[in-house]
Amino acid sequence: MTDFWEPLKNSLMAFNWMDVIDIIVVALILYWLIKLLAKTRAIRVLIGLGVILILARIFVAMGLQTATWLMNAVIPAGAIVIVILFQPEIRRALEALGRGKIFSFATKSQIEVQNAEHIIEEISRAVLNMSKQKVGAILVFERKTGLADVLDSGTMLDAEISSELIENIFYPNTPLHDGAMILRDDRIVAAGCFLPLSDNKQVAQELGTRHRASLGVSEVSDAYIIVVSEEKGIISFAYDGVLKRFIDAKALKEILEELYMPQMGNKEQGKLASFKFKRKVGDDK
Repeated sequence: MTDFWEPLKNSLMAFNWMDVIDIIVVALILYWLIKLLAKTRAIRVLIGLGVILILARIFVAMGLQTATWLMNAVIPAGAIVIVILFQPEIRRALEALGRGKIFSFATKSQIEVQNAEHIIEEISRAVLNMSKQKVGAILVFERKTGLADVLDSGTMLDAEISSELIENIFYPNTPLHDGAMILRDDRIVAAGCFLPLSDNKQVAQELGTRHRASLGVSEVSDAYIIVVSEEKGIISFAYDGVLKRFIDAKALKEILEELYMPQMGNKEQGKLASFKFKRKVGDDK
């Protein structure tokens, strides 16, 4: 027991103010990295890399020579992989460094939606009107998985949610009508954004780009996506890589209530579960 505590005792006795500074610097760097990646899909990749490093240490401790050799061969390539995968995040980090905002602690807390019923009514009215008029639209509701990399591809708005604004943005031939609208809490964050297209081979060839884009972003995030067909005016809903077609006014309201008023949903499984998604998509654009 004495041999166990002796190294710890010696380390504590050698602890000085330089060690405190060292800990603070490392903490600031980690805080900045988490803040930088928290609103992007790259956070999942970072978690995956962390799991690999933990497994490598476990293999070493267990004396698994073959597994350790494999990890030692993979980990050195991690630096190149990080540069390739995190290229957009690295660019933003360098830009922030140039602006002198690298350690800015000013964070925007999540806006608590006080007028949830009003927001649900505004979005429902806009979607249903566009459906009747056969105006194509794609609305992406950001949730826990940040979409900062998607926002960079569009035009920042930071506007209040209103049916008039939503319909005007998606009106044909307007500058932002072809892209996706990103909504966060009670704000329209951006419009005209480009989404990753799904490479799901089961997607019907007749489906248009909007539906493939909605599936694409749902496969890499936990966002809710509402799509309005330009040809038939059909409303669709994408979530977790599944596209549900022919959403009516009642189902649309339930989706928005699940998003903005989750406390009103079924406590056991939530209203979203009632849609019973099928691993099959429709045949219209």
